[in-house]
Amino acid sequence: MATSALVWISGASGGIGAALAASVPFEDAHTFDLSRSGGAPGTEHVPADLSDPASWAAVAAHFDAVLGGTDAETAVFVHNAGTLDPMGFAGRVDQAAYTRNVLLNSAAPQVLGNAFLTAVRRASSVTRAALVFLSSGAASKPYEGWSSYCGAKAGVDHWVRTVGAEQASTDTPVKVVAVAPGVVGTGMQEFIRAQDEADFPAKEKFVGLYERGELVDPADAAAGIWSVVQRDDIETGAVIDLRTLSPAS
Repeated sequence: MATSALVWISGASGGIGAALAASVPFEDAHTFDLSRSGGAPGTEHVPADLSDPASWAAVAAHFDAVLGGTDAETAVFVHNAGTLDPMGFAGRVDQAAYTRNVLLNSAAPQVLGNAFLTAVRRASSVTRAALVFLSSGAASKPYEGWSSYCGAKAGVDHWVRTVGAEQASTDTPVKVVAVAPGVVGTGMQEFIRAQDEADFPAKEKFVGLYERGELVDPADAAAGIWSVVQRDDIETGAVIDLRTLSPAS
């Protein structure tokens, strides 16, 4: 594939993912949307239900096929896809839905992250690569009703720290980072505000952020995430909160 940069974004059909796809900072980039529905302008849709383990092998094969036949020097994978559904206390929610949540939020990032790193290692032309995961304050703060989501974000953060340490010891490290963008005005926030407070006791906190106009615009979140990818002073293994990130020196 004749391009200078290859970019994969999971869940680019809406929210932060769509904003990321609309603002890819690499000239002449070819952008892939890994999602069920697709539709992100300027992207090539790769159909994938990332809550279904059967799709992971297909995505891994896609990484291999594209990176194995390219002269691109830059490769980036932003794993943005995630879900809060079902919201409610552990032991009281639908088992099948809870399982899909765990597969998408906890397992898919590790499996797809490993697949991307494997494909990059085999790609002789790639000299700069980044693997980015979306983190959250829920990684460190427990929210009743979000057991699977909180556990997933904590796991992703520590996976990034661990794999970042591994990458730092290689000759050509991939920048592996987790980025918490703050509370962003997406469909996920609409879903939160529609919940019963019995299932999510912290609901009013998020309703208040919305009513006071304090939600982060998806375009601003995307700009912050891309800045982390591009900044040379942010090392592999970093877990970043955009709300406290110091400007580039």
